[in-house]
Amino acid sequence: ISVPATSSAQDAGLLERGKAILDLNCLRCHATGAADKSTLPKAPPFRDLNRRYDVGLLAESLAEGIVTGHPDMPVFVFVPDEIDAIIAYIKNLPKS
Repeated sequence: ISVPATSSAQDAGLLERGKAILDLNCLRCHATGAADKSTLPKAPPFRDLNRRYDVGLLAESLAEGIVTGHPDMPVFVFVPDEIDAIIAYIKNLPKS
């Protein structure tokens, strides 16, 4: 899955859905917005992912379940349309 960065009004729904999915599943630890702080200091803000990774390469991990060495991080598995929305949203966050 490769989702190009977008900011057109046509794709606003996709970006809103991506934020909603991240807020529902990840906000308790990670910053999901353009300027908020992560509530868990070791949890990187999603806007930093653009600097650290090719965000498009996260699609496979999102589909198979992201597993980390951190014991508090649950395993999340997303379906393709959720992955498209998540990646589009993260790609459109300003880099911090």
